[in-house]
Amino acid sequence: MDDKIVLVTGSTDGIGKQTAIDLCRLRAKVIVHGRNEQKAKETMEDIARQTGNQNLDYVKADLASMDQIRNMAEEIKSKYDRIDVLINNAGVFMNRRELSQDGFEMTFAVNHISYFLLTGLLLDLIKKSDYARIVNVASMAHASSLDFDNLNGEKYFEGYDAYSRSKLCNILFTYKLARMLKGTHVTINALHPGVISTKLLHKGFGGGGSTLSQGSETSVFLATSCEVGEISGKYFSNSRMVNSSKVSYDVSIQDELWNKCEEYIKMKSPE
Repeated sequence: MDDKIVLVTGSTDGIGKQTAIDLCRLRAKVIVHGRNEQKAKETMEDIARQTGNQNLDYVKADLASMDQIRNMAEEIKSKYDRIDVLINNAGVFMNRRELSQDGFEMTFAVNHISYFLLTGLLLDLIKKSDYARIVNVASMAHASSLDFDNLNGEKYFEGYDAYSRSKLCNILFTYKLARMLKGTHVTINALHPGVISTKLLHKGFGGGGSTLSQGSETSVFLATSCEVGEISGKYFSNSRMVNSSKVSYDVSIQDELWNKCEEYIKMKSPE
């Protein structure tokens, strides 16, 4: 991974930070992302101390804000001529319904809209890489159905339901974009990181969980392994290809979600 440029969202803590550490140890150039500039800088410095890799940068954006995502993407495009790997890792679990400044339910905004918008904004930069990988951190807890009238918890809100719905959206998005990118050199895959001891797990699911190092393994595998260099539109767990829920393979639902998200962000489709 020498000098491969990797952006990891939500990398000031938890699985995201461990992913950044692992990639730095493999000599990648990692762009740390956080919503707080001071914490992002401190994380970058801590990772450099731990790994001896000084080839780091940081960006900041609150992923609940589409304006901040757009500003962050513009900053990245002004500094880099390519992105080799984008790892959409950031996520939240909300115990009560809150709306983002753009009017989306917060879980949906951070866990899915940010994936959709940031990937679209950076896709041209990713295409400039001859490596070109997109990795979406989803979950085995993804839903088995999708109510398009309740994407933002309009009719009903419960924390686990919102979280599982957002993770299904990640997988639907992965499969749809993989179809759109067929014939290009860009790959996109989704993964379940495991049940990992993070703040998100403790907030949403209680205690327990495996180590952060175990939680980063599949993300790092998809970002680095030659085995998956030409594999796209798949779902992984424990660094192995597995099946996601039946509904996630429904092309009509993939398309409808894509169209909804386009409406939400009023952004032209990536091509």
